[in-house]
Order: sequence, then structure tokens, then C-alpha cells
Amino acid sequence: MSAPKTAIATPASLPLRLLAAAYDLLPLLGLWFAAAVVALLLAGGALDVHRLADKALVQALTFCISAAYFIASWTRGGQTLGMRAWRLRVVRGDGAALRFGQAVLRFIACVLSLAPAGLGVWWALFDAEGRTWHDLLAGTRVVRLEKSAI
Repeated sequence: MSAPKTAIATPASLPLRLLAAAYDLLPLLGLWFAAAVVALLLAGGALDVHRLADKALVQALTFCISAAYFIASWTRGGQTLGMRAWRLRVVRGDGAALRFGQAVLRFIACVLSLAPAGLGVWWALFDAEGRTWHDLLAGTRVVRLEKSAI
């Protein structure tokens, strides 16, 4: 399966990117539930999120499963489920598919972009190409594909 040419793609607007993120909450909720079940199994059925060790276990599993979802999606086709719904694709600066290391960097940078009240995401409103901080740090961009490119 060859990736569509990004020459016929335009930078994705922030509202479309936010809609795709909202769609991505649905599969993430299922994955987070699975992470909680795994944590419960690892804790022998006695999971108390008020204990620091149990809370850290749930958070670590949730973080790792979320990272796996995004990194796998970005490196295998450049789209999460939410991005597919809106014909969005994340690509490298030259239009090629992301490499594994680049996807890892993008995910970590995305988490950091969200930390200061989402300032790294809102940056897309001021960037000429609609890039966020994690796009700038990872050398990526999110494009909207034409219907004929799908």
C-alpha cells in the first residue's frame, strides 16, 4: 500500500485536528480500560489508586498504551482512527512517512505541548503552516488529504 502524495494535501486546520483528537478519545478510552484491567491483574485484584505504587502502575500502563496507539498509528499509515475520519495525515517535513524514533519524539513532545494549558497546541493558530510545538520539535506536519487521494 503506497502512501498518498502529500503534494495534493494542504495543512490541516486546528479545528479539524481537535475534532480528530476528540474522535481518538473513543479508542483511547477502551485502551485505558484495558490498562486498568492489566493493572488490576498485576496487583492481584487488590488495586487501590490511593496508594502511590498502585496509582503509578495505572498511570504508567495508561501512558504506555496511549504511546503505543499513537506511535503505531503514525508509523503505519500516518493516521489515527480520528485522523482517518477527517482525512488528516501526519508526515515528515519532506512528505514521507514518519520513522519510529520521530513518532516517539512527536508523542513525548505532544505530552509536553499539552502541559502548559495546551499552549503548544494553540501555537498552530500562529504558525503559518498550522504546526504545533510537537510538529516543530519532531519535524512533522499534519495535512488534509483531498478526497481523490484516499
